[in-house]
Amino acid sequence: MKVGVFSAILSNVSLEKALTRIAGLGCDTVELGTGAYPGDAHCQPAVLLASKAKLDRFAATVKASGLEISSLSCHGNPLHPDKRIASAHHRVFVDTVKLAGVLGVPVVTTFSGCPGDHPKAKAPNWVTCPWPPDFLKVLDWQWNKVAIPYWKKQAAFAKSHNVKIAFEAHPGFLVYNPETLLKMRKACGTTIGANFDPSHFLWQGIDPIKAVRALEGAIHHVHAKDTGLYPVNADVNGYLDTKHYADEKNRSWIFRTVGYGQPRSFWCDFVSTLRMVGYDGALSMEHEDSLMTPDEGLRKGVEFLQSIVIREPKGRVTWA
Repeated sequence: MKVGVFSAILSNVSLEKALTRIAGLGCDTVELGTGAYPGDAHCQPAVLLASKAKLDRFAATVKASGLEISSLSCHGNPLHPDKRIASAHHRVFVDTVKLAGVLGVPVVTTFSGCPGDHPKAKAPNWVTCPWPPDFLKVLDWQWNKVAIPYWKKQAAFAKSHNVKIAFEAHPGFLVYNPETLLKMRKACGTTIGANFDPSHFLWQGIDPIKAVRALEGAIHHVHAKDTGLYPVNADVNGYLDTKHYADEKNRSWIFRTVGYGQPRSFWCDFVSTLRMVGYDGALSMEHEDSLMTPDEGLRKGVEFLQSIVIREPKGRVTWA
């Protein structure tokens, strides 16, 4: 496996400086944001696709860093009921797939998106329970009239460019757990798979190790991000928490640098289980730990991952 970094945390510096910083940590890969929620500070697909000179300079800059691009990230909501947002995120997705195909990047990471609850809605509506019965009608419309038709078309488009789509299962969107990921994959084809991020499963009460097994063969990319769970708050109010991420003391959970949420044994088991199910790609560290600076969080997280990553090819054990 390879240790990498999602460069969005370094959006305040140039591409060259971000790559130098990531390579200086001893990383193997980098994941670059191309727009929508992660922003496009380091990679602007429309600009690069419109200019061979700029594309060549971009590719040369990445190559000179010694890093491999594990994926291009356009995490967004192309199903958003606000047509301006949906259109903008769709354009970014299309350009990102095209750029990935040109650069030979195998994976585009994104969200499944979430529509509203009817054709004239103004905001997304994430349904979390089956009653009153209106909710099941909303879900049926969201999946069968909006999401599946859209992603079937986009999956075929991505496949034509030799690119896989990796959905990050995230609460607030239609794909938020293994079951919904596999539902979308069954409906739209195996071009769609998972950008497996254990941090979003932990506070939902999902065991990420068991989830890896459930998604065997469907994991296209992996985010390395941790979550700290705080029973002192959760035992009173549960883990559904809408307080601001900066209100760390009062939240039921917060994102942490790897190794600061779950114990080392969890991460060793996580990496080993990924290996068992055939995943041998990048562990792309996504730093969103509000208790640490980007420099400290990246350094500690990367060092932790490097200490547990499995790098040697699998082979038969023989004894003398």
